[in-house]
Amino acid sequence: MHDEQHRTIAPDALPEMVIRYLSAHSARDTATAVSVFTDDATVTDDGTTYEGTAAITDWLDRSATEFTYTTRLTGAQYVDATRCTVTQRLEGDFPGGVVDLHYRFTLRDDLVERLVIEV
Repeated sequence: MHDEQHRTIAPDALPEMVIRYLSAHSARDTATAVSVFTDDATVTDDGTTYEGTAAITDWLDRSATEFTYTTRLTGAQYVDATRCTVTQRLEGDFPGGVVDLHYRFTLRDDLVERLVIEV
C-alpha cells in the first residue's frame, strides 16, 4: 500500500480554484463557487453525494440558507499533485455549534473534479 505524504502548506499556496471556491462559499456566492467545478464533478457532504453542477448548485443554495455560521481556515495540506485538504472550523446555530470539517479536493484540468466534506 502506498504511503501518502501530506505536506502542510500556507493557505495562500492552495490552488487558485480552491481559494476561489472557499471565498465564494464563505460569501454565499453560489455562481462563483459552482464555476470551479468540472461539469461531471461530485460533492459528498454529510453522507450524500451530489453529481453534476445542477445538483451541486442546489446543494450550495440549500447549505447557504439552512444554518447561520462562520468559517475559519485552520489548515491546508497537499496530498499529491491533484489532491489537497483544507480544514475549516465552523461555528454557528447548527447542532453542536462547532465542528472542524475537512474539505478533500481532487483536481482535474485546473478545476475541482471531486470534493468530499467530512469530520
